[in-house]
Amino acid sequence: MRSRTVVNAVPVAAESRIGFHRLISRPDDDDPDVVVVGRAEIGEFIELPAVYGEAIRLLREGLPVGAVEQRLAAEQDVEIDVAELVEALTELGFVDSVDEQRLPDPAADAPRSHFRWLTARHVSWIFGWPMKLGWLLVVAAALVTLATRPDLLPHYEDFFWSEYVGLTVLVNTVMVSLTLSTHEMMHLMAARSLGVPGRIGFGTRLHNLVVQTDVTAVWGVPRRSRYRVYLAGMAWDLFLMASLTLLVAHAALPSLTKALFQALVVAVLMTIPFQLQVYMRTDLYYVLRDLLRTRNLFDDGLAFARYLRTRTVARLRRRPCPVEDPTGDLAPHERRATRVYSVFLVVGATVSLTAFALFAAPIAIVALFRAIGAIVDGLNGGSVLLALDSGLLILIEGAIQALFVVTFVRTHRHWFRWRRPAEN
Repeated sequence: MRSRTVVNAVPVAAESRIGFHRLISRPDDDDPDVVVVGRAEIGEFIELPAVYGEAIRLLREGLPVGAVEQRLAAEQDVEIDVAELVEALTELGFVDSVDEQRLPDPAADAPRSHFRWLTARHVSWIFGWPMKLGWLLVVAAALVTLATRPDLLPHYEDFFWSEYVGLTVLVNTVMVSLTLSTHEMMHLMAARSLGVPGRIGFGTRLHNLVVQTDVTAVWGVPRRSRYRVYLAGMAWDLFLMASLTLLVAHAALPSLTKALFQALVVAVLMTIPFQLQVYMRTDLYYVLRDLLRTRNLFDDGLAFARYLRTRTVARLRRRPCPVEDPTGDLAPHERRATRVYSVFLVVGATVSLTAFALFAAPIAIVALFRAIGAIVDGLNGGSVLLALDSGLLILIEGAIQALFVVTFVRTHRHWFRWRRPAEN
């Protein structure tokens, strides 16, 4: 007598019919014997042997569990436990019902996608060839303009368009915030042009507060299409800087408007080096990950770095390493890429944090004390405008740092959970 597999208290037998949520299924980019199966609503994707993908297809067509096993055995000469497969898919949140008995849906607790009304029909034209050609023309025209007008090349002094630093930082922060929002919106629109959901929120990268777009479901589209999503934000940044440069060079604008445009160019230009820091999860990190044909480059690289640290300590203590190499099960090309990347990850993070400790943090502290000094002087008969300007600077930077702390704690809340001591 055939045993039954129990899924969420619902037995799965040979005659059981399985209902699925809306799933995405596609061949793997590199291995024709592997399929990628996932559910966009919860951002969960897995890679399976092609025969398991065929089993899912047959189940979705309404065949019972036993009939699927028999058909695969007859057509592909393989025996698989389909009931076990159903159990695994249920844990991932892919199964909707067993014999018309509904199962709990993890999507009910998942964060909802932003701008759900936005569809491919609304945004596909942005990524068509006419718009790409227009982008190229604008960027090329800006480069020609800069070559003939070197005085328009960005300079750090362009950032300070006013003698009041607090006012300058406030206005520049508002402009950059709008630009960053558009940058992330471009990622989201690129994803929607491919039928992929996403949501925009705050995150942290080492000591940086960032705005980020979660488009995990982009795994449901082929690799060549994913590059559109990864590069859409930087494409917007280049287009914006090129457009502002052309306006400053050729349009009859008020001097203050030109100064603000040039300040915005400098501010946007300052974000480009951040994207090059692929030892964090920047836009170009995801491009690199796909170019190297790796699946989880950052986490695997971090795990390998921790393994090397543990192995080094064990050798110094003349003890066997207590953990195994986490890259041992990876494909050879992925193993090599991960090990090399782990070096860049450790070196890059070390340099960034050291620079922050030696330069950025002291500069911020000195600026804070100078601002406090200006406020004290203002209260004792000094310049009221400078005092107000310094107070404005403290409020802006304080709000940004407070937002960083809140985001960091929320993202890493598992680090801060109180644990009850074990009882003897």
